[in-house]
Amino acid sequence: MSIASPNYLHDSHIRVALRRGADAICEKPLVLNPWNIDALQHAATDTGRKIYTILQLRLHPVIIELREKIKNSPANEVYDIDLTYITSRGNWYYTSWKGDVHKSGGIATNIGVHFFDMLTWIFGKVQNLVVHMLTPDKASGYLELENARVRWYLSLDYKDLPDHVKEKGMRTYRSIVMDKTEIEFSEGFTDLHTKSYQEILAGRGFGLSEAQQSIETVYQIRNATPVGLQGDCHELCRKVLKS
Repeated sequence: MSIASPNYLHDSHIRVALRRGADAICEKPLVLNPWNIDALQHAATDTGRKIYTILQLRLHPVIIELREKIKNSPANEVYDIDLTYITSRGNWYYTSWKGDVHKSGGIATNIGVHFFDMLTWIFGKVQNLVVHMLTPDKASGYLELENARVRWYLSLDYKDLPDHVKEKGMRTYRSIVMDKTEIEFSEGFTDLHTKSYQEILAGRGFGLSEAQQSIETVYQIRNATPVGLQGDCHELCRKVLKS
């Protein structure tokens, strides 16, 4: 059973699949709270069925190449990362279930969970987490991972898009800068969902354990108290908070 329902229904719909004797394939985020994963693991064990989630950035060729590069680097090397993801949304977003933090998990969960999964998949577990800004349409913070220091910025605001993106008529901007070098991965997204399902059907899908770290991360972000301009902030966060 493929589950693409609103985020807050994922847990119950996964359980429906298991009770009906089906494996479950669930879109992001797998669940809203970390403890739901433990409960689902028990349900999967009891029913003998499997639960898969979609972590499509792990299948992106550029991301795979970057992970291999980091794996082959000195173990104690720590990288400076700036992650920026801006994807503008209309008023429909805020009047739908996506605008209700209790149903969607908020902006970090809605549009950020894949990127946090990608970062921890490449650079290791979260060691420290700080949130500088958290509003319905923007969020920014700092993540200290085993092998990276990450300044991140997420936005649904069209005004945040760079001019060169607006000039092309585009409404989405993705950027990862590692040690002041841009990692280009704006292309190659169109087939990732198809590839994700192909991998699952071939028995190579991502399960509950792979989703754990990213769900814990977005849960902590959602429940954090923003500290403002303290510490190491993303450049766009500084710009917004100073304006």
